[in-house]
Amino acid sequence: QVQLVESGGGLVQAGGSLRLSCAASGRTSSLAMGWFRQAPGKEREFVAASSWSGGSTGYADSVKGRFTVSKDNAKNTVYLQMNSLKPEDTAVYYCAAKRPGTYWRDSYYSTGYNYWGQGTQVTVSS
Repeated sequence: QVQLVESGGGLVQAGGSLRLSCAASGRTSSLAMGWFRQAPGKEREFVAASSWSGGSTGYADSVKGRFTVSKDNAKNTVYLQMNSLKPEDTAVYYCAAKRPGTYWRDSYYSTGYNYWGQGTQVTVSS
């Protein structure tokens, strides 16, 4: 089993930055990690993903150039650095992990993940 705990959410003005963290515990070996978000009344959507090594990353078009995903495997932690935040980035952000041996293309879909954190609220004011 894997447990995921997100932190770092909060209230920020448009144009500001936040860094989310997701600490993994349990069977963390070779996990690929992803970030998703869900705004009120909307479907959960993909934001970013990183392979276990960090050598492969992927981003939603809406966040490319503004968000950066990174991993520190020594700390079993994945980060999402969010810059130039916009009001439309307001959502609950979820960290997710997928077991090894799965296809990288599945990283873009919530169904590709096996474990989820509880979420952290990000609110961007205009």
